[in-house]
Amino acid sequence: MSLKLTTSLSQRLVLTPQLRQRIEMLQMTSLELTDLIQQQLLENPVLEEVPSQEEVQEIAEKVLDHLASAETDTFEERVPEAGTPATNGSGDAVSAGGEHEEGGVEEGITDETQRDAFEEIDFGREFQDYLDPGYKTQEIEYKEDAPTFEQFLTKPQSLAEHLEWQLNMTTLDDDVRDAAICVIGNMNADGRLTATGEEIADVEKIPLEIIERARQIVMRLDPVGCGARDVKECLLVQLEVLGETDRLAARLITEHFADLQQHKLPHLSKQIGVDVETLLEELQFIRTLDPYPGRRYSSEEPILISPEIYIEKLDENDEDYVIYFADDGSPRLRVSQQYQQMLSQGVSNETKSFIREKMRSAVDLLRNIEHRRQTIYKVVESIVARQKEFLDHGVQYLKPMMLKDIAEDIGMHLSTVSRVVNRKYAHTPQGVIELRRFFTEGMLNEEGEEISTRIIKLKIKKLIEEEDSHNPITDDQVVKILAKDGIKLSRRTVAKYRDQMQIPGSRERRAVV
Repeated sequence: MSLKLTTSLSQRLVLTPQLRQRIEMLQMTSLELTDLIQQQLLENPVLEEVPSQEEVQEIAEKVLDHLASAETDTFEERVPEAGTPATNGSGDAVSAGGEHEEGGVEEGITDETQRDAFEEIDFGREFQDYLDPGYKTQEIEYKEDAPTFEQFLTKPQSLAEHLEWQLNMTTLDDDVRDAAICVIGNMNADGRLTATGEEIADVEKIPLEIIERARQIVMRLDPVGCGARDVKECLLVQLEVLGETDRLAARLITEHFADLQQHKLPHLSKQIGVDVETLLEELQFIRTLDPYPGRRYSSEEPILISPEIYIEKLDENDEDYVIYFADDGSPRLRVSQQYQQMLSQGVSNETKSFIREKMRSAVDLLRNIEHRRQTIYKVVESIVARQKEFLDHGVQYLKPMMLKDIAEDIGMHLSTVSRVVNRKYAHTPQGVIELRRFFTEGMLNEEGEEISTRIIKLKIKKLIEEEDSHNPITDDQVVKILAKDGIKLSRRTVAKYRDQMQIPGSRERRAVV
């Protein structure tokens, strides 16, 4: 076996760190971008944040320059001629050079301006509560048994914490308590057990009999029914705790739960020999039970959406929309002039190499931020041009639009457009909308016009909302109604759209009261 050198020619795609950062920033939200900027400010000393005072000063200087150029003539009339004494506002004569004619007055003003304001503060009166070392500070002393600040904090109690607190108040064997904690740890937010007893026993090395015993104990804690395997078992445990196991409702849940869910009350009445009115009473009682007892302790909070783009009309009479970015509070960056000056000074080569590397990274970051803004603007501009009627009149005017349409319009790759519209929201006259919601498939009607599938779904939803609850509309009837409007769909397609909107079938929607 010998060693030798060989050369080969191949093609491969290599992503530079700059290009990788640019791709990642495109799919970032405004909050994630702000976190990245804050991280770069900590890691890169060449980057610095522009203070808000300087931004205001820049704007003020531009305004003053504009006013100065517009009022040059008026300003020149107010300037006294050379050699003519003027006053400084207090009646003292001041020469054109700005020097006082009387030396005593000049000395008095100099002493007044050089007086330190810090010496004029009466510390004994203003800060006596903070500087007095007497009995006042002795009142606030540290105690070992005093509560900490962490104990003052509060948060909603979770389902697991509520159940474990009840376990601690119950006299149980250690092995049963440990098994009950394992059962609680394998429940979802609804209070349903997501793992089988065999899986818990294998992982925790606890006998299956103890696991089942602990589960029965957990199901009878508050809220009753947590730890059940399905809805039927959850409801039956609640009936047991209420002492209603001999009631007809328990028999309906145990033996006829499927028919009960589908509202087949006439069929049940003939099958079990009970009149429909009695079944309605039992059904109303079953509805008082909670099939998802864990949801009342759910700690999920709503996610607040912050739009990154605003699409508005500056005037109601304007036809065109204006697109601008929201002030997300992200810092304004710049490259530090101090480090730029250090490159021209007598510093070591190692220091110069470090500064150049950090400066190159800072410039790449600034370019990628600007590229992100320009790309988002181009995509939104193309969307607004295609969906102007939707912005003016509402969702019924939403046009079918694909990602490839925008990609071809702005001359970018399809994946780039997909990253831009993902998890980014725009404030529009029709509300805050995710950019991806503008894109939808379509179909042709009898007149050859392309209709968005989202509009078709809204039509189906509206028909169901306006139906008679005692005689709900069927999928076949929906097909016939849409056909009159020039929209031809099959019954299977209507059922698919209805399932996507999580609308039950006509039998489940039928009211029995």
